[in-house]
Amino acid sequence: MGTNVRPADMARITTPELAEAFISGQIKELQAQIGDKKVLLALSGGVDSSVVAALLIKAVGKQLVCVHVNHGLLRKGEPEQVIEVFRNKMNANLVYVDASDRFLDKLAGVAEPEKKRKIIGAEFIRVFEEEARKLDGIEFLAQGTIYPDILESDGVKAHHNVGGLPEDMKFELVEPIKLLFKDEVRVVGKALGLPDNMVYRQPFPGPGLGVRCLGAITRDRLEAVRESDAILREEFARNGLEGKVWQYFTAVPDFKSVGIKDGKRTFAYPVIIRAVNTKDAMTATVENVPFELLQHITARITAEVPDVNRVLFDLTPKPSATIEWE
Repeated sequence: MGTNVRPADMARITTPELAEAFISGQIKELQAQIGDKKVLLALSGGVDSSVVAALLIKAVGKQLVCVHVNHGLLRKGEPEQVIEVFRNKMNANLVYVDASDRFLDKLAGVAEPEKKRKIIGAEFIRVFEEEARKLDGIEFLAQGTIYPDILESDGVKAHHNVGGLPEDMKFELVEPIKLLFKDEVRVVGKALGLPDNMVYRQPFPGPGLGVRCLGAITRDRLEAVRESDAILREEFARNGLEGKVWQYFTAVPDFKSVGIKDGKRTFAYPVIIRAVNTKDAMTATVENVPFELLQHITARITAEVPDVNRVLFDLTPKPSATIEWE
């Protein structure tokens, strides 16, 4: 699709049949655009980049090089899922980069939210650039741009962090889903055979858990966020709230309080649970999570997550709060 404007007569992709027709058409367009050249993709594991990867694998196979950068701020199991789905099941040409220590060293002592975001974004570009320069014959750069990105940011998907590559890396862009809305991307993802927990993945900020480890990121609090978030997601799935609640996560602030564990005093962190519903992310209401479930989640988190002795539930809608804490 050579335009950034969605045609007025373009049908909404709402069924598997419409998705299959879109996929078939895109495969032909991608093959015509790319030919026998190579294409590079920053594969985050989010729905947009995953759908682009799956489309390109069908169209050009091993000519696609996926780079998955683990910045140490992903949710529990996410890097492993990317490797399992794309390398092991789809036979993708996948480069996995564990840059966790590099990112966390850069973030040490940085408490200001916007500064953290800028460090994470800039370091991602540097790591991605380093990997790109190791590869020969790359002429195309694929991006998971979707239609709202074009409407909101004049065609630049800045939160994918690849818009800042140096000028000498003159890649031609490949953006096969740029005229689709998010719900359509999910229908296409299902038709491509991606797993549900990838297709229906919750909104997740580019800086990852870095915005949920409040204040300066430390490894102990980062692990507390990761482990408590995994427990929350597991319990919401078991109790029918997965898919019903728009976004839910945990955050860990940078302070400790006194508690008791195994009859002894502790000095440990609180975990904050956030669960909200929204239609447009401009306003949000708090999900009415059953109290018994909150008690069960609290018991699990305080028993299973090190350095945690309290669990709090955020009752604040947007406004006056934002959805994320940073």
